[in-house]
Amino acid sequence: MARKGSRKTGESHIDIVPIGHVDALAVSVVAANLQTLMGLNADTLPLHPEPEYAYLAVRSQYAAGKIIKELESIDEGSRFKLGIVQCDLCTPILKFVFGESQLGGKAAVISLHRLQDKDPARTYLRAAKIGLHETGHLLGIGHCQTHDCLMAFVSTIEKLDGQPARFCTACQYEISRTLKYIFG
Repeated sequence: MARKGSRKTGESHIDIVPIGHVDALAVSVVAANLQTLMGLNADTLPLHPEPEYAYLAVRSQYAAGKIIKELESIDEGSRFKLGIVQCDLCTPILKFVFGESQLGGKAAVISLHRLQDKDPARTYLRAAKIGLHETGHLLGIGHCQTHDCLMAFVSTIEKLDGQPARFCTACQYEISRTLKYIFG
């Protein structure tokens, strides 16, 4: 994993932003998978405070969109930001989300809340899959119709567990093409 100051000009890059009390190993696993499966070197920014600004008391959840807007406002570092939170996320139309992203935008967020398992390895694999999926959206890749692609839409933990940790050939091609276009 790259650290601040080690980035070369033109190198693919994303900043990981831990928000609140987040498992540091989960952050490292997500960063390592972004580098291995997408070729994106990841810097981890300093811990940001709990996102109280996004808390929705009526739902006892946090608004993913508000966290994304806060991530967008971080000017330093990389073009792309991926926030990682422990709190439960929602959107106005969904009861919960594992993650949320701006399609072709600058910022995304994933939540570890619903990814927890008694087997830590399964928890970390789930986090890696969601991090990769949301980062794919940042690169402009929509949901894939191939069920065994990381860009396929999943709404249950069972579907997430059944999904392999890889992109289909078409999505991998689009990711590579987009990264080459963005970073040269």
